[in-house]
Amino acid sequence: MLSAITFIPLLGAIIILFLPSDNAIKRFAIIWSIIPLILATIAWVIFPTWPDFTLMGSYCPPDIWVASANTYLGECAPWIPVLGIQYHLGVDGISMPLVWLTTLLTTLGLFYSARVINERVKEFFALFLILEMGMLGVFVSLDLFLFYIFWEIGLVPMYFLIGIWGHDTDRPQYAAIKFFLYTLAGSVFMLLAIIALYLFSTPHTFDITLLTANRDNMPWAKDALISTLAFLGFFLAFAIKMPLFPFHTWLPDAHTAAPTAGSVILAGILLKLGGYGFIRILLPMFPGTFQSLALWIGVLAVISIVYGAFVAMSQNDFKRLVAYSSVNHMGFVILGFAAAAALTNEQVTSPELSNYFNNGAAAINGAVLAMFSHGVITGGLFFLVGMLYERTHTRELAQFGGFMAKVPIYGALLLLTAFASLGLPGLAGFVGEFLVLQGSYTTLTALTFVAVIGIVLTAAYFLWKVIQKVLLGQADEKWAKLPDLKGYEILTLVPLAVLMVLIGIYPSWILDTINQATIVVLKAVGAT
Repeated sequence: MLSAITFIPLLGAIIILFLPSDNAIKRFAIIWSIIPLILATIAWVIFPTWPDFTLMGSYCPPDIWVASANTYLGECAPWIPVLGIQYHLGVDGISMPLVWLTTLLTTLGLFYSARVINERVKEFFALFLILEMGMLGVFVSLDLFLFYIFWEIGLVPMYFLIGIWGHDTDRPQYAAIKFFLYTLAGSVFMLLAIIALYLFSTPHTFDITLLTANRDNMPWAKDALISTLAFLGFFLAFAIKMPLFPFHTWLPDAHTAAPTAGSVILAGILLKLGGYGFIRILLPMFPGTFQSLALWIGVLAVISIVYGAFVAMSQNDFKRLVAYSSVNHMGFVILGFAAAAALTNEQVTSPELSNYFNNGAAAINGAVLAMFSHGVITGGLFFLVGMLYERTHTRELAQFGGFMAKVPIYGALLLLTAFASLGLPGLAGFVGEFLVLQGSYTTLTALTFVAVIGIVLTAAYFLWKVIQKVLLGQADEKWAKLPDLKGYEILTLVPLAVLMVLIGIYPSWILDTINQATIVVLKAVGAT
């Protein structure tokens, strides 16, 4: 099933190349993208429990495929045996929600783009599906070689989506090149780290489960210099992708220039690849190194939170404001991981570990839930910005005002999404960040207090810059005939709005899934 979810988008991209008309391409792409969404939904529903695959050692027996129903959704087969490379896929409670979110945002992005993309349609929809394959592949890969391949696959389609279909007034080629160079630089460091782990492991392997389970017996783990350099190689790649201060400068340009669906995927999923790398690779594989650097990484996280909020508050471009809000929100994700890394062995092995409000579990659960919630909320925000731009052909906040009376459906959805993003209790943005702060209070107390300032600033820039300047006040006469949302736009936003409310009022439906994997990760962190 994981292979089907991952590679069906690639098959769809190939089929699109042979379709004759733009309308046929658009219809096919939308319908085809629903297949991975359905499969991901089935996978989440019928595979409710996840194994300790980060502790079980090599899960990949030679010459057979593995797919154990009811306990583990995974696939494994030898790929390049002479190098110890395996085709090893698997999901747990951390990756499964992100896989599902990827398929959902892809379908919504294609559905919306079918109405607004009218140039080079074949290339756009084919590249979008290839991008989906690359993102899904990262989330399901349990072999570092395979992980790296999918990581790089996602880079190329986004480069073209920004460079070709980006807004002409926002220097799309410059933004695309900047995005490509930053991400590629991080990828080079990650490749060097992967090679180091392979060369200094016994036996030589790229298997994430084996490297994690046998971590303490591996030569690279016993050499402080090698483990530190490998950690930093991965860290740079993931920090750039997140993006963490001071590696964030590519993000506002890329977001501003990208087409609407491109911004949705960039904020909703591509940034999460970095966060996923923290929880899948850095925390379980390098707990000692991560613990020694946890304070400094936490400092960078808090700087991202406060700096991102201040810069967002200073923006006059609606899209750049939302872009900088991602720097602000993703800082909480890194703070959660840093707080978990700073735990002592006694805290990791607490008898209350099964409770996802326990300090260690709360930090990781909150960080993962914050990633999921951010994808939902910021995806909605970028859709709303794009819909407003299609009507007004400007993103300058000074040009807006009084839209709540002019376009009430748009105003209601923007109000809901803005409140969710600023962390209003009862909506999606509150739960994850609350858990992060609760989990970080024990280990990074001073940083937690500073992070709270970021929450206040977030509320300030959304209330002032978004709600007040866009929705309230007196509307300019030039917007007298501004049309409200159309049916296809409402249909695009409704699934995200439902998720914002559902996570806010009943978060346990996703926290129960995440917490099962969190316990496994914390056990791996404390394993000796």
